[in-house]
Amino acid sequence: MDFHIDHTDNKARACTIKTAHSTIKTPVFMPVGTVGSVKGLDATDMIELLETEIILGNTYHLYLRPKDSVVKHFGGLHGFTNYPKSFLTDSGGFQAFSLSNISKPDEDGITFKSHIDGSKHYFTPQKVIDIQYNLNSDIMMILDDLIALPAEKSRIELSIERTSRWAETSINYHRQQQQKGMAADQNIFAIIQGGTSQEFREISARSLCSMDYDGFAIGGLSVGEANQQMYDTVEFTTQFMPLDKPRYLMGVGTPEDLIENIERGVDMFDCVMPTRNARNGTLFTSFGKINIKGAKHILSDEPIDSECDCYTCKRYTRGYLNHLFRAKELTYFRLSSLHNLHYYLSLMKAAREAILADNFQDFKAQFYAKRGI
Repeated sequence: MDFHIDHTDNKARACTIKTAHSTIKTPVFMPVGTVGSVKGLDATDMIELLETEIILGNTYHLYLRPKDSVVKHFGGLHGFTNYPKSFLTDSGGFQAFSLSNISKPDEDGITFKSHIDGSKHYFTPQKVIDIQYNLNSDIMMILDDLIALPAEKSRIELSIERTSRWAETSINYHRQQQQKGMAADQNIFAIIQGGTSQEFREISARSLCSMDYDGFAIGGLSVGEANQQMYDTVEFTTQFMPLDKPRYLMGVGTPEDLIENIERGVDMFDCVMPTRNARNGTLFTSFGKINIKGAKHILSDEPIDSECDCYTCKRYTRGYLNHLFRAKELTYFRLSSLHNLHYYLSLMKAAREAILADNFQDFKAQFYAKRGI
């Protein structure tokens, strides 16, 4: 991986990340393709209509179905999905958290039952990396111990201790495999934990950032804490992260969350929100959210967003999308997902241009002014 900071505007950063498969301009939002597919869309949509350079897949889900060995048979995720750009794969730590009723961490890894057939599996730091070798993702996330907030101090302390120990195991294992000629083009990121505690965030960040990782993520946020707590935690944590490596805030979030955290020095984001909300009828616009299933849109000949030039907005009215949603037509899922993702990706491009022009604060003010905030 080649990483270069192109420009900064206070803490906001415009960077370039080069992997074996693409050149990624940051700030960047990574659409979520959990099982190797962004719901409702295909590789052509991602490349030609949305012009994405990186999407996210999930180790846990791909391991269970179709199995990482199947993905390897097709040449990894790039060959399997026919998406030739970069993939980042999450490790499964979030699934252990979100499926906590069927998973249990211990000192060496996480035992879980498949949500598909109930079969039992065990993830260790090494196994998670081996699975991602088969997936051939460009950026691999390591196994971490994620907890819900609020949490007891003792549980947060255990989380960061485990995460650091697993991180040391992971980086040593990965570098050993690279010395053997494996995974030369695969990069590895560690995940900083610690809840909203400044004490534990500093401990976790200092421990992990002393290791030979290609980039660092801030995990364990947007899991129940207030938005301002998240922003304050990110602002505190980034000071301990290397300037010369990518910074990734995992699972966040709303357009407002992206803007606030870009201002605090974050480079990379992912979240299911744009596609999930699209499927449920919530569409993002330059002026805030709209609910397309509302009766007021039945006769509307307006596009979703008058300032948007996406495939959907250039061709279809709110009235038509309202009809598709109410009729439960599958076409709705594609058109709405294209719009919401285009909105997110365009927001990132505009933020980058503002950083390069040294006017990110004006850009942020205009962003909120359009929303009446």
